[in-house]
Amino acid sequence: MAKERSGAGDPARTLELLWREPAPADAPPRRGPKQGLSVDAVVQAAIALADSGGLEALTMRGVAQRLGVTPMTLYTYVPAKAELLDLMLDTAYLEMERAAPPMPRAPWRARVEAVARENLALCRRHPWVATLPATRPPLGPGVIAKYEHELAAFEGLGLDDIEIDAALTFLLDFVRAAARAELEAQAAGRDSAMSDAQWWEAHAPLLAKIFDAERYPLAARVGSAAGEAHQSPYNPEYAFRFGLARVLDGLAALIESRAAS
Repeated sequence: MAKERSGAGDPARTLELLWREPAPADAPPRRGPKQGLSVDAVVQAAIALADSGGLEALTMRGVAQRLGVTPMTLYTYVPAKAELLDLMLDTAYLEMERAAPPMPRAPWRARVEAVARENLALCRRHPWVATLPATRPPLGPGVIAKYEHELAAFEGLGLDDIEIDAALTFLLDFVRAAARAELEAQAAGRDSAMSDAQWWEAHAPLLAKIFDAERYPLAARVGSAAGEAHQSPYNPEYAFRFGLARVLDGLAALIESRAAS
């Protein structure tokens, strides 16, 4: 888990940058050389760096090198890494692919599933999004547009506003957890330079010697069935589909209870 989190920078300066508020007319002129970059260019360079190396690779020096400027130059655009992270997250939200606004008569499960898959696609495109704690998301145009779009999937289901917000949070927490599990599985494959099937094949002889199937019959039966079905101990796509269906089932129970009352 990354130590960085959203919302850790100066709130006023962050909001100014997120909404690109111009400097006041009576503000003194900025000192130093004429600016040759832009906040957007800095943010896009930071996103590219995080996409390729994760948040641990994201440093102000690394962004500066990518842009061909000195680290001090960056501080004329973004005050610190904390504010940069908020800008990155908001930009990723603003640029994420979204389905057309859901039709009111479309099945609600299809609308909610679309929101889940949009967020999973975002985490696959920008893996660092899944690892960045966002309990205090920057209230920029990307966050607001994303929130408005996703709330519409729950509109008209008989839930009150507090329940709509909680239902969306419940869904997105599941997606983030599924995305992180997928990332961890991919990292294990890279670190070992072996696929899951190769890893288990290499360790099968030792496991056969030490594992007592009679002592652990459920583990033997269920583990064998799952391993044979997935050809690995974990299948991210199956886990996502199974978990999402259960999330939808849980929401269905809530929606039905509200309709009944």
